[in-house]
Amino acid sequence: MRMFFNIYPPYLGSGIKVEEISSDYKYLRVRLKLRFYNRNYVGTQFGGSIYSMTDPHFMYLLLNSLGSEYIVWDKAAKIDFLKPGKTDLIAEFRIDDNLLNEIREKTKNGDKFVFDLPADIFDLNGVKVAALSKTLYVRKKSDKPRQAAT
Repeated sequence: MRMFFNIYPPYLGSGIKVEEISSDYKYLRVRLKLRFYNRNYVGTQFGGSIYSMTDPHFMYLLLNSLGSEYIVWDKAAKIDFLKPGKTDLIAEFRIDDNLLNEIREKTKNGDKFVFDLPADIFDLNGVKVAALSKTLYVRKKSDKPRQAAT
């Protein structure tokens, strides 16, 4: 899957590379390379590329961790640009067993669960350049077959 992300045209064309996905789908690291074609007017990382490097990683990790009996959607996002990105940028995405257990508990009766997950974007010097909050929607799929409309 990492290779698919890396040849996905919007990522490939923006200089975005998924560097690592853990085998248990609880961690993912992505890099945005600073290139002439993704710099903004003042020569720093383009904000649209910074956001693009963060999408859709939490959804991907949750889908693979929870399994096919769950619906997972990115619902919203908020990004605060704190400093200009003057180098390659790195973002890491983590989920843990506590979150997975909370999701399972809150959705066990078919209820939806909407929550926020944070991620920070750092330059190669360890300086935080952006803070992201992703709002995710999760619901357990119904065991009941759908009825045809009449």
